[in-house]
Amino acid sequence: MSVIPWLTQALEVLAAIAVAPLFVGWIVQCRAWLQNKSAPSIWLPYRAIHKLFHKEAVLAERASPLFRFAPYVVFGSMVCAAAIIPSMGTRLPFSGAADAIALVGLLATARVFVSLAAMDVGTAFGTLGARREMMVGFLAEPALLMVIFVASLISSSTALPEISDALATQPFALYPSLAFTAVAFVLVLLAENARIPVDNPATHLELTMIHEAMLLEYSARHLALMEWAAALKLFNYACIGFALFVPWGVATEQAQTPAALFASLPILAAKLAAAGVGLALIETVSAKLRVFRAPEFLATAFLLAVLGLLVNLLLRA
Repeated sequence: MSVIPWLTQALEVLAAIAVAPLFVGWIVQCRAWLQNKSAPSIWLPYRAIHKLFHKEAVLAERASPLFRFAPYVVFGSMVCAAAIIPSMGTRLPFSGAADAIALVGLLATARVFVSLAAMDVGTAFGTLGARREMMVGFLAEPALLMVIFVASLISSSTALPEISDALATQPFALYPSLAFTAVAFVLVLLAENARIPVDNPATHLELTMIHEAMLLEYSARHLALMEWAAALKLFNYACIGFALFVPWGVATEQAQTPAALFASLPILAAKLAAAGVGLALIETVSAKLRVFRAPEFLATAFLLAVLGLLVNLLLRA
């Protein structure tokens, strides 16, 4: 058995775990620059996680074992999701299970446990955030599935590594269907990762917060794992977008060598840098939506994905 697939798998998982907080720090820094503010250090997420791991955990009296167990499940789900997303190479040991349904299922598992843990303590903020999170997830999952399904029609596969490999190895072509679904995917990414205009990760206003409301009762290592998992989720969504819409630069199955894998590292870094600037720009020029406008926002994403599907079926493009 070749060791290249396992080397690829290990590199992708380690890179996701290590680089995800840096990606968040880069976005925060870019947003501060665009808003003409003093930018914090790009290493600030690492310092925050390190500090939280060295604090003593404080738990609510009514917290059940689910509340303690949820951060580990959420973090593990995000690590498993990173293992089936082709960020550096397309020849992965888990390619047989790395389809769209498995990926969306892992993301849904993390969402369910975060929401259940938020409601477990019985606080008003936690229940409020959990209900809003499930509403966003209920609307975002169909749009994400539709986006991946449109890409699967072009590559004749629902496995992300095979989709990325097919798009990266075929001659360059412009697909109008992928253009529509790319816009839909950006909308889903913003909603699923609690970014503006759906949510603001930097606020604790009770009328607007979604993700932060579910983490108010966590502290120390539990909060560190939750924050790290949120960074991993954003990193995973960015890599899903690269695999579907910008697959060039990854080590394809036919040319997956150690040299090609390590050559894909700077390309992935460049993609993440560009994605961070793009996300910071979107958050800078966008206004926060009212919570009850979020369904309209995600319905637009689903309609764009359906439009991409119709374009593909009718025009084969």
